[in-house]
Amino acid sequence: MTINLKDVHVVYPGMPNKPILNIQSWVVGPQEQVFVHGPSGCRKSTLLNLLSGMLVPKNGEVSILNDRLDQMDQRQRDRFRANHIGYVFQQFNLIPYLNAVESVQLATHFGKHATSGVRQNEIEALLEKLNISSDDWHKQASTLSIGQQQRVAIARALINKPTLLIADEPTSSLDQDNRDNFMSVLMSLVAENNITLVFVSHDLSLSRYFNRVDALSDISSLDGDG
Repeated sequence: MTINLKDVHVVYPGMPNKPILNIQSWVVGPQEQVFVHGPSGCRKSTLLNLLSGMLVPKNGEVSILNDRLDQMDQRQRDRFRANHIGYVFQQFNLIPYLNAVESVQLATHFGKHATSGVRQNEIEALLEKLNISSDDWHKQASTLSIGQQQRVAIARALINKPTLLIADEPTSSLDQDNRDNFMSVLMSLVAENNITLVFVSHDLSLSRYFNRVDALSDISSLDGDG
């Protein structure tokens, strides 16, 4: 299994008796494309932080690719995430003064393959595949269009060849044309590279792109309000 959560409880720091996630069991198989939906503030991002190892539960088992994240220390989780997990953030989180190549290159420093010459070729090939013109490769991220920033963010998430890709509401601030383009590119690359995808959003219209749709309220027994 790519993801296997069992008896997981997540609590606020300093508030051990107030769980914010309570997951008895949740399993995602290899190459599944899962759409997780729920209203804003229902702990969707908390779930993703748990899956990526940025958050550890109070108790329970968090197995990703058959490795127990809950038994790793912070350094081990960081290394595991760099080697196996790609993350597309809601606001893309590009560093404004880095250009497209540098933005993707930054991710390679934390991955398992780090030889710069080969990686440079891979980066350029991926940017080209994502329809980012070579004329724009060396422009600062802050000067790129929203659509270009989207594609750079996808390239950064995919450059280390992740087995699991996590997407946190990446279309929430996009117009319909940019949203549809983003989803088409993302789903094509996920299928082509045999990646397991967990995508969270409150926008149920996006569920048509996925072969599995889960409500967070069915994953976790708590509703939450923030």
